[in-house]
Amino acid sequence: MNPDIDRKMVSFQANKKENGYRWFKYKEGFSAALMRYVFEMTGVKSGLILDPFAGAGTALFTAADLGIDADGIELLPVCAEIIEVRKLIFDCTDKHALAHNINTFIASRSWEKKGQTFSFPHLRITQGAFSQKTEYQLGRYLCEADRFADPSVQKILRFAALCVLEEISFTRKDGQYLRWDTRSGRRNGKKPFNKGYIPRFTEAITRKLEEMMNDLINQKTLFDSINVSPSRRGKIKLYRGSCLEILPKLKASTYDALVTSPPYCNRYDYTRTYALELAMLGVNESSIKDLRQTMLSCTVENREKSNLDMLLGKELLKKGLAAYEEQNLLHRILVYLERCKENRLLNNDGIPRMVRNYFLEMSLVIAAAARVLKRNAPFVMVNDSVRYQGVHIPVDLILSDIAEKLGFSTEMIWVLPKGKGNSSQQMGLHGRQELRKCVYVWRRL
Repeated sequence: MNPDIDRKMVSFQANKKENGYRWFKYKEGFSAALMRYVFEMTGVKSGLILDPFAGAGTALFTAADLGIDADGIELLPVCAEIIEVRKLIFDCTDKHALAHNINTFIASRSWEKKGQTFSFPHLRITQGAFSQKTEYQLGRYLCEADRFADPSVQKILRFAALCVLEEISFTRKDGQYLRWDTRSGRRNGKKPFNKGYIPRFTEAITRKLEEMMNDLINQKTLFDSINVSPSRRGKIKLYRGSCLEILPKLKASTYDALVTSPPYCNRYDYTRTYALELAMLGVNESSIKDLRQTMLSCTVENREKSNLDMLLGKELLKKGLAAYEEQNLLHRILVYLERCKENRLLNNDGIPRMVRNYFLEMSLVIAAAARVLKRNAPFVMVNDSVRYQGVHIPVDLILSDIAEKLGFSTEMIWVLPKGKGNSSQQMGLHGRQELRKCVYVWRRL
């Protein structure tokens, strides 16, 4: 158990007051404070690191702040957009000029004047998310943002709107889905839900733009750049796409460390949770389905990926599959879950398939990671254990055993002093059981 790490550090919570990191509330990410701790404890002070599930880019920007180059791989368009906007600002040599342009746009309030409007490209799941007035003002704002002369400022202004979509909507990100306020007119389960005060669009967007502007002016703490002079900051590179496709194409023995937090095996569907943001970015219904299937299998809707041999090649596929097949505890758990499925005890028949595919694909990711890491390079992962039909799945122990079969040694597993609870359904049927939340540290042999 590691008392230095708590749930705040391994979540977005510790980023809420960090300049630059706080702009978009990406709850599934870890904090810059955790990354600084990880780099210090694993001795990573220079070189090139990789995050194959880059999320909002916290590992990348924290590394660059410390003078370490960083590559990231990210499939979800929302997260890729966050990274690209932050990188645009991170690399900007005149942040005061950017702040001035944002301030000029705020002062104009041009979106409140009559003019052309942008029709929000709703998905089925997002229809009715805004009041009529809010949606009109959002459309006006996006049109006015696109009229700004500087393309970089256009991108930042549109990003600010992306950051406030949930705040100005009738929705709230709640676990595995969007929860709907009763004021939307949509049904939301058995109990009525009121998310509280919903700000006017102008109020929300002005507050967000002012926050970004103030962070830009306060350069000494933007992305913690006080740690190293601008000339010595690390370089950041983003690969957009699936790590199962991109990792095998990267040069072997390239990276000095890998730090990441993959999706958990917990049925969490990012395409539903971030449906508003995906819609604004122009991701349509067909693309949503393709995106969900391409992502690491972590939802009950994921099917087997039929193109793994083409993505990874025969050698990597063989190594990863062998390590997966040799994990005896996992296969006992899968037998149990299949039996529960046959007896109709699961609340979704897709759970055994999801668990099987999750660990298979993670085995392939670990195999591909072993190829690109240098000898003695640390592989650090944040992940949660899960529970289905009463059985505790020790993700940390299973993945560590698989990693050891693929060329790693387990250096340590930092267990948080306080784990997480179970769903009310699990506790009602099988009793309360605290599940470990861990940070694993492996070393490439």
